[in-house]
Amino acid sequence: MAARQFVFGIGMLLALSHPANAEPFRVNVAATPIRTLMSDGRMHVGHLEFRGGLVLTGDTKDFGGISGLTIDTRGETFLALTDRGHWLRGRILADGDRPIGLADVVMAPMLGSDGRPFADQGRADTEALTRTPDGYAVGIERKQEIWSFKGSDPLTVRGQRIASGGPLAKLGYNQGIEALAWLPGKIGPAKGGALAVIAEKSPSNEDALPGYIVTGSKLAPFTIVRHPDFDATDIALGPDGSLYLLERRFTWATGVGMRLRRFPASDIKPGAKIDGEIIFTADRTAQIDNMEALAIHVNAGGETILTAISDDNFSGVQRTLLLRFAVLGAEN
Repeated sequence: MAARQFVFGIGMLLALSHPANAEPFRVNVAATPIRTLMSDGRMHVGHLEFRGGLVLTGDTKDFGGISGLTIDTRGETFLALTDRGHWLRGRILADGDRPIGLADVVMAPMLGSDGRPFADQGRADTEALTRTPDGYAVGIERKQEIWSFKGSDPLTVRGQRIASGGPLAKLGYNQGIEALAWLPGKIGPAKGGALAVIAEKSPSNEDALPGYIVTGSKLAPFTIVRHPDFDATDIALGPDGSLYLLERRFTWATGVGMRLRRFPASDIKPGAKIDGEIIFTADRTAQIDNMEALAIHVNAGGETILTAISDDNFSGVQRTLLLRFAVLGAEN
């Protein structure tokens, strides 16, 4: 989240000043349907078809700020994180691919290795989440750290820091770690698998999104070409070995924008410079907001389904949206 973005920045200041609850707690979430994405009624934009969406409102001031997302193979059970240092777990209720609500929603503070909540350690700005073979990995902006949480249910698990310092420490304070993806050995740059981490933008090069391959304690750099005004917010691995990069634009002149790019995961190698294919772009004429979280599953018909969620930054003027798309062919 860029510091120059006033609305986003105010929300973050409020988030960092708010103490975390001590134990997991249930949240009731109201859902208002979004039936049409584009103001002109189009459902098929670029390579994506809109399948439905929701405006989400929780009954606690801790709900919101969603910045990372994973989802099960059925597209139902999800695990997310917020930039107040909370886990968010629940189920997406759906009619086919169309989301209709959330159920069994629980939140819990993310815990450090000493058992204290991240929010009490200056680590509340958790922005990136991915599933790994032994649990989950979390990226923390501002601190520029990556943490591991072992097991299938991290809500009460203590995390362990696995990467920090070095080139990560040189990232912009409020423009750092935004996206994580686990790359299995069969498609990734390391035989045993590796994490790919992508920063929101470069502090020194307007034309680059910095990336790093994390294997053990080693970080190898790569670069994704940055297109004007768009910054990285999340990345997810598709079933065909493609990586889908979620990007956001915000300027006072143009408002908020959302874009998705796609490229083979095998393109990520030390020293690589990657661009990729733009498959979707939307601006403020669409039902979008500050889209920051992305997850992928395959539906019963074999289609690749993307679920994106926005970060409202607890600002009071932004919304928490859940949008769902199917990946199809190019628009006619």
